[in-house]
Amino acid sequence: MRSVRTSTRGRVQGVGYRWFAQDAAAAHAVTGWVRNRRDGTVEAELHGADADVQAVLDALKQGPAGAQVDEVTVTDVPASSSGGFEIRATI
Repeated sequence: MRSVRTSTRGRVQGVGYRWFAQDAAAAHAVTGWVRNRRDGTVEAELHGADADVQAVLDALKQGPAGAQVDEVTVTDVPASSSGGFEIRATI
């Protein structure tokens, strides 16, 4: 199992990036959350099997059509027992 927090920089707000992340997570049975930050980045936390989390990370590095992903920073975090994947409010 792997748990990570990501921060994505680039043109990633206003292009459906959060919904794209939610769809990628659902496709790979990854739990967690995603949210916009006021600094223009998108932050996410992913929990799941190593290969599934990696598949979602690969998708986040590409982003949806219309996005311009400049950088995805990945940090390991403690595992969480949350179920599902949610889009959270901007912070």
